[in-house]
Order: sequence, then C-alpha cells, then structure tokens
Amino acid sequence: MSKDTGFSHLALQVRDLEKSIRFYQRYAGMQVIHHREPGIAEAQKVAWLSDLTRPFALVLVQSERCEDTPLGPFGHIGVACASREEIDARVEQAQQEGVLRRAAQESGAPVGYWAFFADPDGNTLELSYGQQIGMEIIMARNAAVEGEN
Repeated sequence: MSKDTGFSHLALQVRDLEKSIRFYQRYAGMQVIHHREPGIAEAQKVAWLSDLTRPFALVLVQSERCEDTPLGPFGHIGVACASREEIDARVEQAQQEGVLRRAAQESGAPVGYWAFFADPDGNTLELSYGQQIGMEIIMARNAAVEGEN
C-alpha cells in the first residue's frame, strides 16, 4: 500500500456526526469513504468524506466535548461546483433550511461566483464556480519541474 504525501485532509470536530455527514453530502456532494467508532472521549465517532475528485478528505470527529473554534465566518472549506446553476440551487435550499451565510455573488477572475453556507457546527463552506486554483497549481507544478531541469 502506498503512503500519502502532500495535502491530504482537513479535520473538524463536530457535535453530531450524522448531522454533519448529511450536510456535506447535501451541499458539497461528498460521500463517506471511511467510518469508525473508537469510543474514546476525543474521538467517539470518526468519518472521512470525499467528493472522489482528488486524494483529499474532510475528516469529521465527534468528540465528547466540542472545544474547537468554528472555521469562519471568513475562514472556509472551498468546494468547486460544475455550474452557477448548481450554486444557485444550493443557495435556494440553504435559504429554506436557514444555513445560508452569504448569498451568491460574482467576484470576477480568479475568484469567480461563490456563496457561503454554515454547517451544523458553525464552520463555513464555500461553493464556487470559475475559480482558477487548479490552473494555478498546474502552472506552479510545471514551473517547478522546469526549474529542476
């Protein structure tokens, strides 16, 4: 089995694991890729979630006492969507469910179209369309390889 290298996960402490899983499934299109119940105070239940687009996971840990400071209101987990319409549909859903933190807005390149949502523990999820992060990473990787040669 190969070992992971590089940026692999983001871990959040949550009060209700199942509620948090449902939120990230509904709003970020993620699915559970690993689940366990260690049964210790720091980690009663653990789930790893992924959208299966890259080797990166959102790790949710239900603890006996939730002491972490939520990520936000600006600090956020960013997930790219396939279209503006996908974001608009999630915004409408979030308004009905009371979890919209910031309505969708267009910020131009390289930021694109985005909106903020509040997860069950107060962490901020950003859904975006048109951000250029992937291209910036490819260009930086290519420049690093050329620098080695």
